[in-house]
Amino acid sequence: MRRSILGLVLLALLAIPALAVEPGEMLKDPVLEARARAISKNLRCLVCQNQSIDDSNADLARDLRILVRQRLVAGDSDKAVVAFIVARYGDFVLLKPPFEPATWVLWLGPAMVLMLAFGGMILYYRRRAASVAATAVRPLTKAERRRLSALLDEGASEEHGA
Repeated sequence: MRRSILGLVLLALLAIPALAVEPGEMLKDPVLEARARAISKNLRCLVCQNQSIDDSNADLARDLRILVRQRLVAGDSDKAVVAFIVARYGDFVLLKPPFEPATWVLWLGPAMVLMLAFGGMILYYRRRAASVAATAVRPLTKAERRRLSALLDEGASEEHGA
């Protein structure tokens, strides 16, 4: 029982995400370090693209974390640091880019893809329903039944006669 509990605890500890900020990167001033962490959490890792530079272990993310800290030590405000990074890498480096014409694709793209997929599904099912309705079985007319009966009788007599 103890081993299974210990195993579960170790498994839970492995599930905790490792922080990418290395001790050598951290600033000695806790206020500046807190500002650096807050800024880093809002900047996208350009290598990983789904993580902040604060969470990423990529070399570029490390370089950006160091750059953020250098700018803060130099006396830049938080907005000035972010503006400096955006000037170098564009709005894509922001995890929450501003809603402006240049970033409309980032904001509206997923919704447009979903709408196109939904429209495609509707079109597919309408066409499918129309083709099923067009090929629906209707009862034979009297003339068609006579013709079918004659063909079947003719085929039966050929089989028995041959």
